[in-house]
Amino acid sequence: MPSSLPKTRDHQTQLDWHPHHRHIREPLSWQATALNLTLRTTIKPVLARVNVSHRTIWMAQRLYSMASPLLARLPESVDLQSVDFEHFTGEWIRAGQHLDENKVLLYLHGGGYFFSSAALHRPITWRLSLACKRPVLAINYRMAPTYQFRHWLDDAVTAYTHLLERGFKPHNILVAGDSAGGNLVLIMLQSLRHQGLPLPAACICLSPWTDITGGSASMHHNRHQDPMFAARAVSGVGRYVSQGVDPEHPWVSPAKADLSGFPPLMIMVGSTEVLRDDALRVAERARAHGVPVVYEEWVAMPHVFPIFAAFMPEARKAYQHIARFVRDVDRHRGDYE
Repeated sequence: MPSSLPKTRDHQTQLDWHPHHRHIREPLSWQATALNLTLRTTIKPVLARVNVSHRTIWMAQRLYSMASPLLARLPESVDLQSVDFEHFTGEWIRAGQHLDENKVLLYLHGGGYFFSSAALHRPITWRLSLACKRPVLAINYRMAPTYQFRHWLDDAVTAYTHLLERGFKPHNILVAGDSAGGNLVLIMLQSLRHQGLPLPAACICLSPWTDITGGSASMHHNRHQDPMFAARAVSGVGRYVSQGVDPEHPWVSPAKADLSGFPPLMIMVGSTEVLRDDALRVAERARAHGVPVVYEEWVAMPHVFPIFAAFMPEARKAYQHIARFVRDVDRHRGDYE
């Protein structure tokens, strides 16, 4: 990881289509209300009391591995193929008919950089394949505590360059990620730009974790409203995974980054999340650097709410919004090539 970033560009990308800042305020479904209550009374109290350590990290990894058989289930119509890289593995997911095999989406899963997997994020990735009408490559990048930021960044860049080497054109590649995966997507784009590699057509971030230092105002203002996360736990994980690096560095905390030259960006976040302002700060910073941004703040939605699409109507609607964004990007591609 370099000690400093390259100089920023002194021009802005001009597009015909306009960025959007949307607050989705539809009446809350009973399913969302029930989910928020369940999270608030089960998950959040545990997270509020846990001290982040090697032992608790190991316990979280074990719990999620036990949940894998349930979360990793796919509809019978979805095709799954595993793929091996030198330092990590991944999987190809194809959902729906008439996918455009000339297009692809690279997905980087969340999990605080220490747990979860591509398999556990299949509720997202197969729906993204269906919504975006293309195959999805989801990878199992290396994680803490064994590895550090440079390792998972290297893995993300390797996966992206693999797509280029397979013949995918940059304007046919989307990149997406949730939570820590949203962080990784944004630092990967900085690395690609630094190396002079072509950037993808667009980027989609779901509840991205963009300030590892915990410096966003919503960490305080939403500490009681967030149904899932305790701000204390998020800050503890940030300190844990940023050992050995400068957490203020923009390649660690992209909320502090120069985002000039980035492709169109879509960000979804819940209004009551402690990470809400992590998302908002990136949206505002990207706009200031001339990047087209669609920022959607969904009222009272929990962290990475699209993962709950199996039973929550708001989550299913989110994929319709993503599909619309992708269509808009394709329609206006010539404006920024």
